Amino acid sequence: MSEKFDCIVVGAGPAGISCAHELAKGGAKVLLLERGEYPGSKNVMGGVLYRKMMEDVVPDFWKEAPLERPIVEQRFMMMDKESAVTVGYKGMEWGKEPYNNFTVLRAKFDQWFAEKAVQQGAILICETVVLECIVENGKVVGVRTDRPNGEVYADVVVLADGVNSLLAQSLGFHKEYKPDEVALATMEILKLDKGVIEDRFNLEDNQGCTIELFGDATKGILGTGFLYTNKDTLSIGVGTLLSGLIKHKIKPYELLEYVKNHPMIRPYIQGSEPQEYLAHLIPEGGFNSMGRIVGDGVIVIGDASQLVNAIHREGSNLAMTSGRLAAETILTAKAAGDFTENMLGLYRTRLMAGFVGQDMQKYKDSTHHFDKFPQYFDEYIPMMNRAMSQMFTVDGTSKWDKQKKIWKDLGGTKEKMKLARDMYRAWRVIK
Repeated sequence: MSEKFDCIVVGAGPAGISCAHELAKGGAKVLLLERGEYPGSKNVMGGVLYRKMMEDVVPDFWKEAPLERPIVEQRFMMMDKESAVTVGYKGMEWGKEPYNNFTVLRAKFDQWFAEKAVQQGAILICETVVLECIVENGKVVGVRTDRPNGEVYADVVVLADGVNSLLAQSLGFHKEYKPDEVALATMEILKLDKGVIEDRFNLEDNQGCTIELFGDATKGILGTGFLYTNKDTLSIGVGTLLSGLIKHKIKPYELLEYVKNHPMIRPYIQGSEPQEYLAHLIPEGGFNSMGRIVGDGVIVIGDASQLVNAIHREGSNLAMTSGRLAAETILTAKAAGDFTENMLGLYRTRLMAGFVGQDMQKYKDSTHHFDKFPQYFDEYIPMMNRAMSQMFTVDGTSKWDKQKKIWKDLGGTKEKMKLARDMYRAWRVIK
């Protein structure tokens, strides 16, 4: 492994594979290293893949990729202990080409995606742990792996090694993330008959539905749960800030079991059989936790640079876009023969000018705000559910009297002012 490459990409997730694919397509000599047995064996996400960002890398990918279902309906469920207010959108235009997004199983999809990079000319080596970056005169010139004679050199090293990114941390690009900057997500894949799934979720063949869960799904801790339909399985999970789990002394698997047995969720998964259990850290610090993403001979992409839009539960699309932009920058640097931070800084400029940087900046204070004020989840969602219950219960009381009771239940002037202030604050951080 003493061969010299144009680029070494560490991590075969959506970001790393996108980068390797585009580099190889552009004629670069690329080595893609993955610590797992195969791409996807160590990767976890809720299971939604966005068409536009993937299509930018592999046009018409949906015609051959191992996808589960194109999503035609997205629901949002605000949960109390025995109730839920549900809103959503269902559109038949999402069920036709070119589609909007899909559910996927990462173990299948990532292997296929990595093979596409290999077909372009990238060299993929799995079961290889990168121990550290090799730095000479302040410039990253390669990596040291756990293989015998495992030093490999390149003009540029791309770090796509996930949320912890010990490699970026060792370079001083970021400090160790705090518990309120990362979320711990746990999920299960549940086997269920295809016809049963379609009946329960009101779907036709080759249609999918996603349900995002808020409020009691996380017992009031900042985070969300999710329930996604695959072909003949369901993906169910919950992710919360690590700091919330520590504070409330809740174990992740206990929270997942709580969601599975919630009266609003239990009917959807009844009769299913567990197939797989997964857990993974997710970056939640956002723009304010990004740190450095470029140095001499090195670029950081995907989860390793905190690229997750927590408000919209988007990560893979940001990761793939960051990988593509990194590849475009490296090809420009290769043509110029310049791999300094100044040249590679084009990646940061392109990233921040596009939707990735704009969305990261738009929601830069949202996680901190909602973590600081937990009443949005443990007070206001139950309050909304109680109001809806009163309004829709037909008991001989006039709707005018019901409205007055709902208004009274909000509390006195002080409580109403607090509610108004909190709603304004929430609007400020997501506007």
